Amino acid sequence: MLIGAMNHPSCDPLREIQWMSDVGLDFVDLTIEPPRAAWWQVNPKAIRDILQRHNMPVVGHTAYYLPIGSPFRSLRKATCEELKKCIDIFAIVGAKWMNIHPDREQHLHDREVIVGYNIETFSELLPVAKDAGIGLMVENVPVHFNSVEQLSELLDPLPELGLHLDIGHCNLRGTEPGNTYEEIISVYGSRLKHVHLHDNKGGTADLHLPLGTGNLDLFGCIRALKEAGYDDTITLEVFSKDHHYLQYSRDVLRKVWDETDVGAKEPEHAHAAGGC
Repeated sequence: MLIGAMNHPSCDPLREIQWMSDVGLDFVDLTIEPPRAAWWQVNPKAIRDILQRHNMPVVGHTAYYLPIGSPFRSLRKATCEELKKCIDIFAIVGAKWMNIHPDREQHLHDREVIVGYNIETFSELLPVAKDAGIGLMVENVPVHFNSVEQLSELLDPLPELGLHLDIGHCNLRGTEPGNTYEEIISVYGSRLKHVHLHDNKGGTADLHLPLGTGNLDLFGCIRALKEAGYDDTITLEVFSKDHHYLQYSRDVLRKVWDETDVGAKEPEHAHAAGGC
């Protein structure tokens, strides 16, 4: 299992990659978006060189607010062109997977209409990404695409589409109790390509807290991932200017991962070890 972090799009991506290497992270979750890391602002060859110098793999991330399901055809077309530029960047830097967030803005349209527009955009991008040697994956987002039933509307019609599971998002159920990670992993674990992990306190607030400071069941999450055979990249989306919180979360994640046996009960000391 590899532990990484995402560059802050307001900062120079080369400096972001450098500090990630300095603190001993395993890979970079590279987001290509403004204000300082858009495709027209970055130097992909320089990014590739620094990644190779530090022997760090890279996963591709795109802006969550792109309107891939907009009712306006011209906006969907423009979004496709933007995402194709991201594909070009990720092909140069060496990414094998690129995420896309489904568009959840329904306005006055029925859900099936917006889902259809999302599928239309993914269908246009999938062959382009394949030709570039990159797989596309959809990230679950709170409320609208955060359960098996909701994600199936995109994953079932598009068998080439991978799953990017944000476990922190799974915990955001509004007034509904529980976390959806178990049901999603049980059904779509074979399609799982990348994981985001961060803590929160449920409800609707996407807090991106350090591990152990919310109510996320970290032991249960790791056990479910291992039972599905997942042993790949996990991005810690801990949003703080103080990198010590990220480093602490990395150490907690590594400890829980190493101590979690498939089928085992939760260890008695788990809650003492970083709130796990």
